[in-house]
Amino acid sequence: MLILPAIDLYDKKAVRLYKGDYDNMTVYSTNPPEIAEKFKAAGAEFIHLVDLEGARDGNTPNIEIIDTIVKNTGLKVEVGGGIRSLEVIERYLSIGVARVILGTAAVQNEELLVSAVKKYGDKIAVGVDIKDGFVAIKGWKEKSALTPDEFFTKLKNIGVKTVICTDISKDGAMQGTNRELYKDLSAKFDMDIVASGGVSSIDDIKALKNLDLYGAILGKAYYVGAVDLRDAIEVAK
Repeated sequence: MLILPAIDLYDKKAVRLYKGDYDNMTVYSTNPPEIAEKFKAAGAEFIHLVDLEGARDGNTPNIEIIDTIVKNTGLKVEVGGGIRSLEVIERYLSIGVARVILGTAAVQNEELLVSAVKKYGDKIAVGVDIKDGFVAIKGWKEKSALTPDEFFTKLKNIGVKTVICTDISKDGAMQGTNRELYKDLSAKFDMDIVASGGVSSIDDIKALKNLDLYGAILGKAYYVGAVDLRDAIEVAK
């Protein structure tokens, strides 16, 4: 299982939100590329980046920072947040991003998703953010009418290979990850599922590895010192 340490970007800083609340934001660094270098030094292969301003507003305000991280680290980088057109997908891929994550657009614009998967294949992932049993959109501000099972089935049929699945109620709460959710999805869908939200301990990582998931995202637990990245990577291997 891959461990993907995360950097959430806002105003060119590395931050974390509590349960997706923009009014409940903690700034962890004013130098995100420096954090990415630390991830590399700890043995990370892949970095998960989210442009929180992009997620909210649908643009690419942090692309320069992302470009710097891609070029300086040489690591594989996946990016999500506000990617709602083929032009933005192309912009990210052209700077060397390995994988682009569609979120709101994948729910609201099936035509875009189909076109993107057809054109870019497994460079396109989808972020499935779950809130109160439904797929959330627009920076977690709204709920769609889709259940996770309905949406996963649709994605599978379209040909999406990688899904980053977040239980919003767990995100940033340091209360453990939703193991039952990932167990259920992993059993039902033959896709590369990345667990996101609430990974708070090495035990969480062991449990997710035992579910044979493709990956797990390490966010707040890294920043508050609850999980050592090097240890997490070793356990996940």
